[in-house]
Amino acid sequence: MKVLVVGSGGREHAVIKKLRESALVDKIYALPGNGGIARDAECVPIGAMELEKIRDFAVEKGIGLAVVTPDDPLVAGAVDLLEAAGVPAFGPNRAAAIIEGSKAFSKGLMKKYGIPTARYEVFSDCEKALEYAASAPMPFVVKADGLALGKGVVIPADREEALAAVRSMMSGEAFGDSGRTVVIEEFLEGPEVSVLAFTDGKTIVPMVSSMDHKRALDGDKGLNTGGMGTVAPNPYYTESVARECMERIFLPTVAAMNAEGRTFKGCLYFGLMLTKEGPKVIEYNCRFGDPETQVVLPLLEGDLARIMLAVRNGTLAEEKFGFSDKHAACVIIASGGYPKAYKKGCPITVSDVGDAVVYHAGTKLTENGLVTSGGRVLGVTAVGGTLRQALDKAYAAADNISFENMYKRSDIGARALKAAE
Repeated sequence: MKVLVVGSGGREHAVIKKLRESALVDKIYALPGNGGIARDAECVPIGAMELEKIRDFAVEKGIGLAVVTPDDPLVAGAVDLLEAAGVPAFGPNRAAAIIEGSKAFSKGLMKKYGIPTARYEVFSDCEKALEYAASAPMPFVVKADGLALGKGVVIPADREEALAAVRSMMSGEAFGDSGRTVVIEEFLEGPEVSVLAFTDGKTIVPMVSSMDHKRALDGDKGLNTGGMGTVAPNPYYTESVARECMERIFLPTVAAMNAEGRTFKGCLYFGLMLTKEGPKVIEYNCRFGDPETQVVLPLLEGDLARIMLAVRNGTLAEEKFGFSDKHAACVIIASGGYPKAYKKGCPITVSDVGDAVVYHAGTKLTENGLVTSGGRVLGVTAVGGTLRQALDKAYAAADNISFENMYKRSDIGARALKAAE
């Protein structure tokens, strides 16, 4: 079977490496892929949002499974377009992808169906939003309604910053049309957990839990990023918490989407906060998380292509697979200055990384070898019998990688280690 994977980041590289293990897969195309992905798949220079070109390529090549991983093409209806052309596709259709495409929709869904989340208000009128932000009890969170590359969330330190965030988003200055509507919600406290789940709209199978590290700097300081590292499993996500999430969040979400005529098939991401009142949903994503995928898929014991086809065909309940009881850690190596301005085109040197896996995110292959082409450049993932072993292996491998202005956090997994003690 020929498989096509849409996207160009570390998440896509992790998906491609796992798909390569499948007995069903003969050939993988990456659209557009990147410098490192080129070693594991044939890269084709078609962008993730060139939907008609993706469809035409899939038809021409006789693709047996198209995997759409980024949020933008899913929200824009890539899966609908592929399926209409007779190409089997993994990922939610446009109607279901709105669960990530609009925070106002997802908050309304949770409110309507009693799924626990933070209290909130939605505004499309800037003056009303500013009036509310000027008097609402702090701390609170300001979120752009639409897609914003994982950066459309501001936790203001004071009232002045809150009002500035509202103005910046709603003027279109920060995130274009994605911020014209904002959600202002109460600030929740507690450990955060990411849970990815396969669902065919009937059955839902959560994957191993993970812990993301969003802030740019050590000690969870600095700006929010797309994620500076992850560990799995998350020690705060105990068996009792997992049972509660299944009963109060996961199953009700699948049922709510069905009731709305928006059956979700694909990977549904639950961003959770374990509060004193119990688990609550911070956000939904309509796809694999990045960099959560880089620690979750290495622990998957099963054929990813078979699972994806079962999700698409509505036969997930018949598929047998599980997850290793080992631990995984991913350390993101970034360009200095990320998530703000950073230099591109720096040559990358990789020496011995042992049995760690290096996932490429922002790399480009040139005549002179690999160079940097993004903010998050590489994700170094290692698996071990304990979290400490996984982290030691990941950091040892990361120390054997270098490029100009390279930056990585030195404390990935520190909170998880402390929680596990």
